[in-house]
Amino acid sequence: MKNFRTLDLAVEFYQQVAKLELKGNLRDQIERAASSISLNLSEGNAKRTDKEKKRYYHTAYASCQECKTILKLAKLDQSETADLADKLGAYLYNLLKSEVKASSIY
Repeated sequence: MKNFRTLDLAVEFYQQVAKLELKGNLRDQIERAASSISLNLSEGNAKRTDKEKKRYYHTAYASCQECKTILKLAKLDQSETADLADKLGAYLYNLLKSEVKASSIY
């Protein structure tokens, strides 16, 4: 997975999420959703067909959207973490739009 920038950004996002001061179910949910992004990108990258890859990448995109909503609920939608979530969402969107074989460029 050399140069898989989207995965690198997803890992960075997870690390920022881990530093957030959230409590209760929002903390648990955002940590699970943030880890899901990286894990689905990694698993999707290992799949053989473009259709399988895209399915996992779409799940990663949906988890990113979930994280963005949680940040909004926690009133952190104007934070550095939210900015990183927006950037990651754009990378994931472009990954879904592009040919899967070019995934290492995103």
